[in-house]
Formats: sequence, structure tokens, C-alpha cells
Amino acid sequence: MSRFSPPPYASKPRVLTSSRVLLPRRSRYVYIALILLLAYLVLTRHSPISLPPRRAPQHTPSLRYKNIDWSRYAYFQYATSTAYLCNAVMVFEALDRLRSKADRVLVYPEEWDTQIESPTDRDSQLLVKARDWYNVRLVPVDIPITHDNGQGDVEANSTFIKFTAWDQTRYERVLHLDSDMTVLKHVDELFLLPSTPIAMMRAHWKLPAKRTLASNMILLQPSSEDYERLITASRADIRQAGDSEADMLNRFYGDSAMVLPHKAYGLLANEFRIENHRSYVGNTYDRWDPERAFEAASLVHFLDEPFPKPWVMWPHALYAEQHPRCKGEDCRNKDVWVSLYDDFRKRRKVNLTLATLPRLSG
Repeated sequence: MSRFSPPPYASKPRVLTSSRVLLPRRSRYVYIALILLLAYLVLTRHSPISLPPRRAPQHTPSLRYKNIDWSRYAYFQYATSTAYLCNAVMVFEALDRLRSKADRVLVYPEEWDTQIESPTDRDSQLLVKARDWYNVRLVPVDIPITHDNGQGDVEANSTFIKFTAWDQTRYERVLHLDSDMTVLKHVDELFLLPSTPIAMMRAHWKLPAKRTLASNMILLQPSSEDYERLITASRADIRQAGDSEADMLNRFYGDSAMVLPHKAYGLLANEFRIENHRSYVGNTYDRWDPERAFEAASLVHFLDEPFPKPWVMWPHALYAEQHPRCKGEDCRNKDVWVSLYDDFRKRRKVNLTLATLPRLSG
């Protein structure tokens, strides 16, 4: 036998069966994990607890615009003269044309009525137009202000009728707009702001000399208690000499009011005429752009001294001296400024002309 020959009785090589094949360690872990996952899915198939999604669900807004009960909110206007009654109807016309959804309320002296006695009965004509054309709720009131304060400022005292906005307690929120303004876009979004007793803008045109709130737009939560306090404080024998309703509102709410942005809601007509726009812009590095400012605005208020309100024609000498000037070939300020006044006057003329006519359906 050769030295390297196999032993005569060597057994045959053993063949391992499949049940005894040893898999690599990594493969074993994969199979075990798959088996455990399959078992989990089977056991939880009928469980009330669902598996977490692969990605987080998209955020659903808590406030659905189309499901809002708009009868809880109202735009508020007041009028104590024919001129401002016409302005108020113009505001309601704009809100109607822009498809605002909130209610509309007009407060006026109870001495007025809706019985049109003659073609020249302008107050009654305008009240009927507001009610029938623009679905305005008419609220006659006894103005609870003593007009005679010894100084003869009867017209100034009548502005305190603004405080009757707080007495509109059928609404959750009321938005007062001064009537000497042009409404470029409805501002229904303001009704949906977080709850607060009152929201106003800064009187930015008085900065930096005076830091105060403006009363040309007021978002408020009606309150009988606040109404009584304001009316009592506005009595001629109680309020301070020379006080306006803006002064009183600043004393009541100056430290607690929510402040609204003036670029959207507080653009003034004189911004297109003055040279220094620091108060409007709010800083020293942004530049004034009249077209951009106009596009960003929802409201334009006709506060433009020494010019009179737009329903009063300018003295020719005043216009020649104070109207906006072109800067080279850039006449954008002048163009916007002139168009604001022209638009207001044209709409006012139409408003007065059509006041005697019924609204056509469709």
C-alpha cells in the first residue's frame, strides 16, 4: 500500500440535508425580521389601532373660509349729514361690488326717515338706496351727545355717534370704516383675526413726534358695558376740552389694542403728494414706490391737508401750488393722486344721480 493511499475502510462523504444547511448570519437576521413583520401584520389586521402613515398628513386649516357664518360680522357706517350719508352709501356700494360677505349697518339720526316726500328729499333717497340696493341694515338712533358745549362745535360733537358701533351686540365683531375713503378691496379677512376687544392702526403720519392710534378704521367686539363707558365719558360736561373721539379711544385702548398694518389699511391720499415717506415706509432703506403702495392698499383715506375732502372742489390757486409734481418723466405720484380724486367724484355723482331710481334686477 502506498504511503499516500486512502485507508481501505474510509467512509463515504456526508451530504448535508436542506434542514441542516447553515445560512450566513446576515441572511438569518433578514429572514427573522421578515417573519416577525409578517406575524405583526397578521395579528394587527383587525386591530382598531391603525399603523402610522409613511408621511405626516397635510395640515388642515382650522378655519374654513366658505363655512363661516358671516351674519356674525358687520361693516359699520354712521352719518349725521347728507354729505357723509352719500359717502357711506358709496362705501356700501364698493363692498357690494367687491362681494364682501359680512353684514352692513348704517346708523343715522332718528329724525331722518325712509319716506321720500319729494325729488329733493336726498337723505330719504339715500337711506332707501342703502337698504334696497346694498342690503344695509338701517339703525336710527337718538344721538346721546349734548351738542352745545358752549363753543358751537356741533358738527365735531356728532362724530361721537361712532361709539354706537359698540352697541351693535347682535354681532360678534364690527368693523368701522370712516366714510371719507375709497375701498379698493373688501377687508373681510379682518373679521377672522384672533379675538381681541379692539384693533386699530397707528397714526403713522404723526410719527415720530406722536405715537397714537388712528380712529379711521376700528375692528371691535361690541359690548354694552364699553358702550356705556364711552358714551358717558364723551358727555360735554365730562370730557376734556378739545377732545376728539380718537383722543378718547387712545385713553381707553391705547395700551391694549391690537395694532393693524397701515400699508394695507391706512394709506393716505397725501402720501402721493408729500416728499418724505419715512413714516409710511417705516425704515430708512426701503424706497417709496407709488404703484407698489397703491397695489398693496385695500383702503385709501382722504386725509390730505391743506386740500379739502374730495367732494369739495379745490381752489385753483391751492391746486397750482400744492399738487404733486413730476420728477423728470416720472409722473406716477401725480397720476395716482389725480385718479383717486377723479374716481371718487365720478362715483359720487353716479351715486347721487341714481339715488331716486329702483335697482334693476340681474
